[in-house]
Amino acid sequence: MNLGVCSWSLQVTRVDELARLLNELGVDRTQIACGDPHHASWEEADRMPEAARAAGFTMTGAMLGFPGEDYTTPDTIKRTGGFGPVALRAERLDRLAWGLERTVQLGLTDLTLHAGFLPEPGDPDRGPFLDTLARAARLASDAGVTLAFETGQETAELLRLTLDELASPHLKVNFDPANMLLYDMGDPIRAVEILGPVIRSVHLKDARRPRVKGQWGEEVPLGQGEVDIPRFLAALKAIGFEGPMSVEREVGDQPARIRDIADGLQFVRRCLNEL
Repeated sequence: MNLGVCSWSLQVTRVDELARLLNELGVDRTQIACGDPHHASWEEADRMPEAARAAGFTMTGAMLGFPGEDYTTPDTIKRTGGFGPVALRAERLDRLAWGLERTVQLGLTDLTLHAGFLPEPGDPDRGPFLDTLARAARLASDAGVTLAFETGQETAELLRLTLDELASPHLKVNFDPANMLLYDMGDPIRAVEILGPVIRSVHLKDARRPRVKGQWGEEVPLGQGEVDIPRFLAALKAIGFEGPMSVEREVGDQPARIRDIADGLQFVRRCLNEL
């Protein structure tokens, strides 16, 4: 069972603390943060990769965020997220190069990030945006790393169209069903069918859609939202997905998150055993 926990969800700042909490949760797998303002800063700094490799847990991939991303509202992240801001694209490609180097230092071949809100066909920025993603793909290829773009900030149809246009074997998807609800971007079960061949990894998270257009939906513990986790896991099984699944919890203080993650792991195990 390729089941783990996102390191940043545990709000840890040291590798030994991460190892301890994973052990307490009964898992030995983690998707680990490279170390940035949104996905954990490590006290070990440049020594973090060496410490993580020696810690005894299995890392299934790395996660990168960009300085300046603002998740206050859907509108602020649309303006600041990923490679969306034109003036920051070169700087963020440099940051990506750093993240790819750190991924290799960790002994990993997968790096997840939000690409930003993808422009629709016909949008004048679509060409320049896709050119930036193509440059990102070349950087990943040179490093021997696969980039997995998170779902949610666009529909599954638009994400699949974009990946098909880019046609890079180094660009895949990290599927987060809750993000699709938080951003109100479609049905996550149907999205599994659309994105199936390009799903590289999964975040296990649950949510409810926003009640007011333009506002956030609500993230909730696994099994308490609108994803329908049993159906979601069945959909992954139907497409033959066998990659890593990492429980993610992004709200609440550390004790509350750990409780929710522990409960979520038990819930997911029960669902998987019933499949």
